[in-house]
Amino acid sequence: MRFTGSLLALGIALVSAVPLQDSPRQRLLDGKPLPSKYRTRSVSVTDPYTPSYRDPYDTAVDSVGEGLDPLPFRNGKGASVLGPWNKDRSRQNPDLVRPPSTDHGNLPSLRWSFADSHIRIEEGGWTRQTTVRELPTSVELAGVNMRLEKGVIRELHWHKEAEWAYVLEGKVRVTALDYEGGNFIDDLEKGDLWYFPSGIPHSLQGLGDNGTEFLLIFDDGSFSEESTFLVTDWLAHTPKSVISKNFHLAPEVFAHLPEKEKYIFQGSQPGSIDQERPEGSNVKKSKYQFTHKMLAQDPKITSGGQVRITDSKNFPVSKTVAAAHVIIEPGALREMHWHPNADEWSFFISGRARVTVFAAEGNARTFNYLPGDVGIVPRNMGHFVENIGDEPLIMLEIFRADEFRDISLFQWLGETPQRQVADTLFSDDEEARQKFLDAIKNPKKDEVTKGTEAQ
Repeated sequence: MRFTGSLLALGIALVSAVPLQDSPRQRLLDGKPLPSKYRTRSVSVTDPYTPSYRDPYDTAVDSVGEGLDPLPFRNGKGASVLGPWNKDRSRQNPDLVRPPSTDHGNLPSLRWSFADSHIRIEEGGWTRQTTVRELPTSVELAGVNMRLEKGVIRELHWHKEAEWAYVLEGKVRVTALDYEGGNFIDDLEKGDLWYFPSGIPHSLQGLGDNGTEFLLIFDDGSFSEESTFLVTDWLAHTPKSVISKNFHLAPEVFAHLPEKEKYIFQGSQPGSIDQERPEGSNVKKSKYQFTHKMLAQDPKITSGGQVRITDSKNFPVSKTVAAAHVIIEPGALREMHWHPNADEWSFFISGRARVTVFAAEGNARTFNYLPGDVGIVPRNMGHFVENIGDEPLIMLEIFRADEFRDISLFQWLGETPQRQVADTLFSDDEEARQKFLDAIKNPKKDEVTKGTEAQ
């Protein structure tokens, strides 16, 4: 009986050591499909992430909206994933997991999410940044996302770089002193801008019940929010005897100045602008308008959305930053185009997008963007922005330039001798040739186009 028991135990051990031939892992290793009981979602013949799915047109897939888990299958090629796999990140980037067949080459990353940026937390607020350190292709501009609660102050400061800003939510008071000693105060709300040239001292304070949140843009990709010139930091590193002489007061008056920078801190509640405006015979208002109501501009209505452009033509003080506020309706396309005078620094406010960037020499790469994401398109590189979701896509196109400029592929081909266009694109297809020439005849620039869905 002992001998029989030993054999039985040995048999159990041997069976346990042999891989189960019908286990989920072994089936995948053998290239077999998983039984339905092992699948985390149902699979149909129209599931775009299966070996049997075919799409010769590389149609966009909204994996977030449809709750799909992208896998690297494309038109019969590819394989399943056996190793570690971050489903959430893959779902957010379906065109990295399964790139369009038209992607090629080795472009650097042109995408970053503020969700991956370090947050500096302060009293009543926070800040995070996207610079060339986080996104190496962000060489021309840097961005900072900042939040200030009600009454919270971003202390008096200035920068080497010019500062452009867009109010994302809430209300904020801005103050500044111009190069000629004129003071400026204004209260802003969602969709408003401000611009302070290099060296202009200024401050910010959250207003209303919920304060404010905004996007700051600086005209140098290597900018760091930590390199700001702060008045508390300067005074903390200046001898009290010098401060005394500068302000014509006894040194003991300054005995309790902050010992280090305050940066972001809770302040007292402000009164109205008229109540707080400085007075005196030597005080004067600035003759410069440092703020602008971007969303109050009349938009250009296109077939697939809206466009508002703000640059030095309608916001004269903004000499180094130009921008467009773009709304792309579901299924519509920010048309194929390029920018000849600056890199594009895109910020996505709402919706879900796919963008393909063409870099010449057969190089192209597709990226996906969600709210809070940043995209870079180097100057002169062709690209489009497609709304792949079920809600309006809202984004900012921002440039280190005094004027917004873009060149439309549709318009260019429509205003080029048609014989040249046809010979270039349709020399072997007369029927398609005529359809295309009819489509681009007498072209009207349509920055956000509804287009036609692929059949």
